[in-house]
Amino acid sequence: MEERLQTELKKLINSSRGRAHTDRLVELLRSHQEWHKILIDIYLSDEEPASRRIIWAIDLYADEDPGMIIPYLELITERLETFSHDALRRHSLRLLARLPLPADNLGKLVNTCFTWLLDPLKPVAIKVYCMEILYRISLTETDLKQELIDSIGLRLDEETAGFKNRGIRLLKKLSLEAGNKHN
Repeated sequence: MEERLQTELKKLINSSRGRAHTDRLVELLRSHQEWHKILIDIYLSDEEPASRRIIWAIDLYADEDPGMIIPYLELITERLETFSHDALRRHSLRLLARLPLPADNLGKLVNTCFTWLLDPLKPVAIKVYCMEILYRISLTETDLKQELIDSIGLRLDEETAGFKNRGIRLLKKLSLEAGNKHN
């Protein structure tokens, strides 16, 4: 039964694309909470294009119902590096940037975020979410602050305006926090 439902949901997910279709998928998430696990399984399956299309809807829906995705944050962190498409990485990082951080996979998340932050080939949105996540982690793991400052500084001159804007704001926050620590 669940396998047949998953097949039908994939057909629906793949039937169109774009923001209007994504909004319809958000409505599906809103009105069929009993399907959440199946839809999240489709996202985590890394099956193109269904995974990419449903994660956009899941990401938007999580703004109004974060509890839907919170039980899966450890698994998302575990699979982050294996996703085959940048859209899956970007939306997954966006979720992680605004929801509770996964305690069990925090070290792995830190390593992945630093690697992607320093990778000149990664899209800027991925790098910005990595900065956000690393900053949040540095609030409790203060030994990461200097590495984050150095990493942002290394990339600042090579990146886009969006990266520079966010990077400079985070550097200011990190600098203020370091200054307050010594007062």
